[in-house]
Amino acid sequence: MNIVGRITRNAEISVLKNDRKVVNFSVAINNSYKTKQGERKDQTTYFNCSYWLSPNVAKILTKGALVELSGRVSSNAWIGKDGEIRSGLNFHTSSIKLHGSSGKNSESKSKQNTKEETGNPFAGDTDDDLPF
Repeated sequence: MNIVGRITRNAEISVLKNDRKVVNFSVAINNSYKTKQGERKDQTTYFNCSYWLSPNVAKILTKGALVELSGRVSSNAWIGKDGEIRSGLNFHTSSIKLHGSSGKNSESKSKQNTKEETGNPFAGDTDDDLPF
């Protein structure tokens, strides 16, 4: 499965007991549709993402960056401290393509990732009309 969205928080590296490292980050995907009455509705879906292949990718996964992810989706549910039932979507990422970045170092980050952006005519385009 492929998803395209914006990173909602900077990536963090977690070290597990067996010294394996995982990169955790979250992505928001916006969709819109029209109701039968013609009213436009916006819907945002959030994914908690994990990437196990290389912790070095955390440097480029910064809040606001536009990414395309390949992987698989899973869901989880739990009971919160307030006793309410909670749920979330997880995305186990196997491939990451950076389509745009945000922040003060965006130019140097896109130079570092030219290999990932090869063949994409919109890779350097940061002008978008996305609402987030």
